[in-house]
Amino acid sequence: MIEVLVVDDDARVARVNAAYVEKVPGFRVAGEAHSAAEALSRLEALPRPDLVLMDHYLPDGTGLAVVREMRRRGHPTDVIMVTAARDIATVRAALRQGVLQYLVKPFSFAGLRAKLEAYADLRHTLDGGGRAEQSDVDRIFGTLSTGTVPDLPKGHSPPTAELVRRALLSAESSLSAQEVAEETGLSRQTAQRYLKLLERTGRARLTLRYGDAGRPEHRYAWATRT
Repeated sequence: MIEVLVVDDDARVARVNAAYVEKVPGFRVAGEAHSAAEALSRLEALPRPDLVLMDHYLPDGTGLAVVREMRRRGHPTDVIMVTAARDIATVRAALRQGVLQYLVKPFSFAGLRAKLEAYADLRHTLDGGGRAEQSDVDRIFGTLSTGTVPDLPKGHSPPTAELVRRALLSAESSLSAQEVAEETGLSRQTAQRYLKLLERTGRARLTLRYGDAGRPEHRYAWATRT
């Protein structure tokens, strides 16, 4: 289980975020904090959490100040910023301090789930150890990119496209629209619509499986998987 510390100045928002975290398989909330001081105290008191969901605007400081102090104290805990701060200076500072993801409020459960699942993929990849070729490095850095379906036509949802993308990426072989629907909880019609979109834009690869009779089955795989 990936242990998560949820930090937000609003206790109600912290509870909502914690509930979201608990809904994602493989993640568990280790604790909550509502100030910079409490966040640092929880980091010291808890068995070392793997990940912090960090708000930026805290009553006694900023989330990035907490990250700096974490590093000064030798805490290697990973950080995803979950905040309403959207100015470029804050985003740039987060990048420089090694923040792995940045999620702007307000966001949906699907948006947070995509970030958490990308983080889980990264941990799984890095836990393998060994040496990395350039293709391996590209894949490692690519696991954190959850917005890889840009410029969606009107009427298409980025979180839904992300669900379909992740289903294809995690599959060991190509999937039919029905299989994608079962994996994501979408309707078959919705899964088919997004699969066709990804195939048209070159992000998914279409193959045909011929049976004994009837029309061939359309199956899809992520085009850039290695």
